[in-house]
Amino acid sequence: MADVMLVTGASRGIGAATARLAAHQGWAVGVHYRTEAEAAAAVVDANRAGGGTAVAVAADVAAESEVLRLFDTVGGALGPVRALVNNAGSVGQYGPLEELRADELRRLLDVNVVGAFVCAREAARRMSTAGGGRGGSIVNVSSRAAVLGGPTEWVGYAASKGAIDSMTVGLSKELAPVGIRVNAVRPGLIRTDIHDAAPPGRLERLVPGVPLGRAGTAEEVAEAIVWLASDAASYVTGSFIEVSGGR
Repeated sequence: MADVMLVTGASRGIGAATARLAAHQGWAVGVHYRTEAEAAAAVVDANRAGGGTAVAVAADVAAESEVLRLFDTVGGALGPVRALVNNAGSVGQYGPLEELRADELRRLLDVNVVGAFVCAREAARRMSTAGGGRGGSIVNVSSRAAVLGGPTEWVGYAASKGAIDSMTVGLSKELAPVGIRVNAVRPGLIRTDIHDAAPPGRLERLVPGVPLGRAGTAEEVAEAIVWLASDAASYVTGSFIEVSGGR
């Protein structure tokens, strides 16, 4: 029976690319989404067409009860989760600090930080060797914004990803004794629809600052994520892979 990977925010972008690659490499995949049912179904269909096993489950990761249902549903359909990819997130409000709205920031932190923590907690409860699990892996999707700060654009988003970085370090140490590795990737400028939340031309404006001279793809980020989740990275925990073209 295939090991099970749950990918949150898997209906599009990096999450969808990760779900597809994981299935290609033999994982059974839980495809989480919040609203984009058709897109999530297309990911599941692609995985099944390639001979893989997948199920799509809707949930709002900002709601604890829905996270519990998400894990129970995936576990009931595919088996115990062995890898969690904490990818679901929002960029939140675009603009400088003086335009910041507190309600928008609270929603951003509920999704990007609280949701990621609750998902990690539920994964750990199921994976922990102290609780009868077989161990496993958590891969958090952070961002280069956590390091660069997102000035005048997405400082709130950058701060939320900074929290994910701290969480990654702390949980890697806390969960190592119970057989769970915790790592993260920090994508840079990746050609996904995240840029739709910014004024037109943002990607093109920033690409000249990338040493490799181009934006990355969701598939390139997925390669790093799936490697970190796999047994090939069995001695890697508390680590970050920068997928940023050198920026």
